[in-house]
Amino acid sequence: MATMTTTATSDDRVRTRSPLATLFGMPAVGALIGAVAVALLFLVTAPAFRNVENIGTILYNASTIGIMAVFVGLLMIGGEFDLSAGVAVTASGLAAAHTAWNFGLNVWVGVLLALVFSLSIGAFNGWLLHKTGLPSFLVTLGTFFVLQGVNLAVTRIVTGGVSSNTITDMDGWASAQAVFASSFDIGPVSIKIPVLYWILLTALLSWLLLRTRVGNWIFAVGGDAAAARAVGVPVVATKVGLFMGVGFGAWLLGMHLLFEYNNVQSGQGVGNEFIYIIAAVIGGCLLTGGYGSIVGAAIGALIYGMTQLGISYAGWDVDWLKTFLGIMLIGATLVNMYVKKKADAR
Repeated sequence: MATMTTTATSDDRVRTRSPLATLFGMPAVGALIGAVAVALLFLVTAPAFRNVENIGTILYNASTIGIMAVFVGLLMIGGEFDLSAGVAVTASGLAAAHTAWNFGLNVWVGVLLALVFSLSIGAFNGWLLHKTGLPSFLVTLGTFFVLQGVNLAVTRIVTGGVSSNTITDMDGWASAQAVFASSFDIGPVSIKIPVLYWILLTALLSWLLLRTRVGNWIFAVGGDAAAARAVGVPVVATKVGLFMGVGFGAWLLGMHLLFEYNNVQSGQGVGNEFIYIIAAVIGGCLLTGGYGSIVGAAIGALIYGMTQLGISYAGWDVDWLKTFLGIMLIGATLVNMYVKKKADAR
């Protein structure tokens, strides 16, 4: 009996982990440490960064990256990439503006048609990935060029220029603007509505990933799609759904940009897909799939928002922003690999 008790006590499978070990086994821990470090850096070097009123601006900048980063992060956990995410945001905004203006529709009709359009792009990416067996890198790179060309060409045909026509005088504009581009105050801090959407999406997608069967499917297809299929996981439906999620995020952000700035520039969005991926990787998502954190991706977007404004507030050359992002990407990848190895070892 004593021998059995000793064996059970020393068995690693029943060993209680310390709170510190649990913390450092979380995918988002690297992003959390990075966010604290970045905040402290700019609190020391940039006096304007300490102004409470600037919190709203920092959060807004982070939200315009974070809305897409959480969906891109979820897709990466599922083992795929979407290089068309940046131009898809622009395409959605243009779709709403062009259809409403060109056909004299209520603005809300244009908004809903843009939603269908964005979800269809995501579904097409997932379907083509399944049918061809090509890497998502190549599939969505093709979609990137198609959308970039369509954005420029169609806008020039419809408007004769490079931006959508102003639809501020059309029916439904005021109510749509209230939904997608309004703001509210919390004390001295002005909060724009995308910040609220970003927080809600982070909470919802985290719950989906960690507390539902669909979340288990996402981890499974990202870790080993063949093994997941063998145990009954709907691999194709899961991946198509993940791409459609990116499409939804592109629609939501595209609507904000349209109603915040009253029009959409057809050349916008190019390169933003890499920022979304960087935010997700900083947040703990591995490039190989099967591992990551939605909260981490949101924190990665926050780091970007703080850095973008912090460099400006500190009076540094803004050209260093991309250099900083590159360093953060490499550092985050190394930290993520280390954290995953430690987690697997336990």
